[in-house]
Amino acid sequence: MSRFLNVLRSWLVMVSIIAMGNTLQSFRDHTFLYEKLYTGKPDLVNGLQARTFGIWTLLSSVIRCLCAIDIHNKTLYHITLWTFLLALGHFLSELFVYGTAAPTIGVLAPLMVASKHATTLDLPWERPSPNIHTWGTRECRAYVSH
Repeated sequence: MSRFLNVLRSWLVMVSIIAMGNTLQSFRDHTFLYEKLYTGKPDLVNGLQARTFGIWTLLSSVIRCLCAIDIHNKTLYHITLWTFLLALGHFLSELFVYGTAAPTIGVLAPLMVASKHATTLDLPWERPSPNIHTWGTRECRAYVSH
């Protein structure tokens, strides 16, 4: 395994552990969200929204951890990429569209992590040949008759 993938696996585990901590904070006390993330309109944050945020964060954390374990699974790898793209879209929209977030460290840190991963995760995979399909760990070559 390349050095890049080893570093990426370690980074995914670290991001996953941090996300698990954020999940616990979201379930324990919803004031965490309006004190750190949604400072633009803190009155919109309630317990239900905090628990929903916590479940989403936990799901993202599990997906990222599983990707770190099985980094060569392309489907899981691309799902992991999407967790970062969705997080990036969420935080950008809360910051610039809805105005619920302000440019504080609580929002800028996830934005930096999500944008870095959105670009980094797309690097290691070569573009597949149009006549090769992979399912899990098996490769199937489609023979095209001319």
